Amino acid sequence: MKKRQLTAAVMAGVMLVGTACSSGTGGGGTAQVSTEAASEVSTETAAETAKEETEAGAESDAPGDPITLKIANYAVLEKGYDVFWEGVKEGFEAEYPNITIEWITAPYAEILSQVINMAGGGDRVDCVFSELTWIPDLVDAGLAMPLDDVLDQDFLDDYYPNILEAHTMDGNLYGAPLYVSPFILFYNKDLFEKAGLDPDKPPTTYDEMLEMAEALSQLTTDDGNKIYAFGEPTASTIEIGSYTQAFVANFGGQVLDENGSLSIDNDGFRQAAEMLQLLDEKGYNPQNAKPKDLRNLFALGQLAMYYDKSGGMNGVLSINPEAEDFAAAAVPLKGGDGNGASTLQSHCFVGIDNGEQQREALKTFIQYVISPEVMNDYIEIAPWFPAKKSMEDMESVRNNAILTGAQGTVENSKPLPLFTGLSNFNLELCAFAQAITVGDEDIDTAVSQLTESAASILP
Repeated sequence: MKKRQLTAAVMAGVMLVGTACSSGTGGGGTAQVSTEAASEVSTETAAETAKEETEAGAESDAPGDPITLKIANYAVLEKGYDVFWEGVKEGFEAEYPNITIEWITAPYAEILSQVINMAGGGDRVDCVFSELTWIPDLVDAGLAMPLDDVLDQDFLDDYYPNILEAHTMDGNLYGAPLYVSPFILFYNKDLFEKAGLDPDKPPTTYDEMLEMAEALSQLTTDDGNKIYAFGEPTASTIEIGSYTQAFVANFGGQVLDENGSLSIDNDGFRQAAEMLQLLDEKGYNPQNAKPKDLRNLFALGQLAMYYDKSGGMNGVLSINPEAEDFAAAAVPLKGGDGNGASTLQSHCFVGIDNGEQQREALKTFIQYVISPEVMNDYIEIAPWFPAKKSMEDMESVRNNAILTGAQGTVENSKPLPLFTGLSNFNLELCAFAQAITVGDEDIDTAVSQLTESAASILP
């Protein structure tokens, strides 16, 4: 960001010198010219002046006029990310002084509803820093605009194709991802050592994990608290439905087909459900946990292994900075006939159409933020996987142990279909996971309930 400010300052200096030189050559001389020559010069000068005024007027009508962009962003309230986003605002406004960034904020769990409710009252933001899974809600609310014709083609061409596909709904690109993350395996190297396990050899299959979990579950903390062996969130929130779909993908199964129709009559889905039950029965998995609950347990040394998005490491470090010394990451586990595949998640910019001038300013903002210069700083805060080819070799990516440990996960991840009702369906998946764990229901009964509830939600 400092490099961009410096470049802007240099360019401003060049423009200033150029303007001064141009003004200096236009001074009034006293040399006489013929009437014909004077007329010719006058005509040419008038034409040039008119052309310059037209061009200047066109420029001031677009990017030169003062513009305020309203960006809905919950992360400016979160420790670790707040400084970054304020730096983005400062750097962007220095480079584009006619554009002011106004943050619209609310806690994570409230920001989506706030954006939709504000729009209902006539106050529309220009952009949402969004979860991938929020896209259908913003489309359904009539807010999200297609970005295919807003962003520059060379900017879009820099994305990996499967990542753009993951942000496409009904043939339109609705999200510009800053970065991506499948769900990866985090594990505590110190606890592995205490349990007599090799901290440099995490499990690669669910069978190996269960063997290690037996030893890890025998441990307690120094003050006698229980240590959980393996964490997979099952609480009832929209994003946890995405965790469940990734869990099923580990076993080679699926929950939805490419058209968004229910597709749970497969071995992989059944095997994933049986594993969730087994983890609960053995007491390995904290019941009804949210991702933040698992991060807290992991940070405090009370959870040996768990699934999370790679950027969840920032939440762990905000609780216990020393977790950096014991935290490690690996690719997702292979189960059944599966190859350990996962599903893609991201944080992305979703644009809202408030007119041509706002669209142009928003394009400038999105393409400023999603650049190697800016995103390198972000990935130094939390280990997210780059979404673009130009970011592969960023220093923050090459030198990050978490990303290195889980290398190859993005390539082995698939996009999920986006459709109206996805949020409600994800909540039904959470209800399924709770039914077969804390609810002690058999899988067949829970499958019947999921099938019935999904019928009124899915396209």
